[in-house]
Amino acid sequence: MSAIPEFAVWSIFLIPIFAFAVISFIIRPFLNKKAQLAGYVAIAGIGASLLLALWTLASVLQADGHELEFHAHEWAVIGSTQINLGLMVDSLTAVMLVVITVCSFLIQIYSQGYMRGDAGYCRYFAFMSLFTGSMLGLVLADNLIQLYVFWELVGLCSYLLIGFWFHRPSAVAAAKKAFLVTRLGDLGLLAAILFLYFKTGTFDIGELHLWR
Repeated sequence: MSAIPEFAVWSIFLIPIFAFAVISFIIRPFLNKKAQLAGYVAIAGIGASLLLALWTLASVLQADGHELEFHAHEWAVIGSTQINLGLMVDSLTAVMLVVITVCSFLIQIYSQGYMRGDAGYCRYFAFMSLFTGSMLGLVLADNLIQLYVFWELVGLCSYLLIGFWFHRPSAVAAAKKAFLVTRLGDLGLLAAILFLYFKTGTFDIGELHLWR
């Protein structure tokens, strides 16, 4: 089997995010009477990511050092600091990609029946697609800025899903509690990222490993 190309690895988390956009901006506003389409789009998107995750795992197992190397892409330059977008794909990453996509894929299939008839059917599958894409992006991030962005998206999706049935006071209270607790954790993570940057002068996770 040939090694997975870079664009296919990017697609692992971009496909569920694209599914979120399709559900949110096409199916929900214009095809709400065919809400079941949202479930099909979510399942298809995450199913595609699962296949790509399995291909990634096979490629990593065949690679020297069990790691795939891709060049980072320049995103922004602030003074002397260059912030890149890139992918870190080693054996741990590959296994986690499979774990996330398998679990999410099974959850989406089960949810088709569980959520049938719910007024928030489309909204649920939109949130779940974004949640899955954010978790996959978090696992693949090769620098701390990219990691932090996806970490925040995961936190946002957690808040939206915990408070999904917002007409229930218990769901609203739980969502507020989760939001406050995670925001405290986010401040700690941000402080740690800034500490590492001022100590090492880089956000790149690979360079941080070498610095250690």
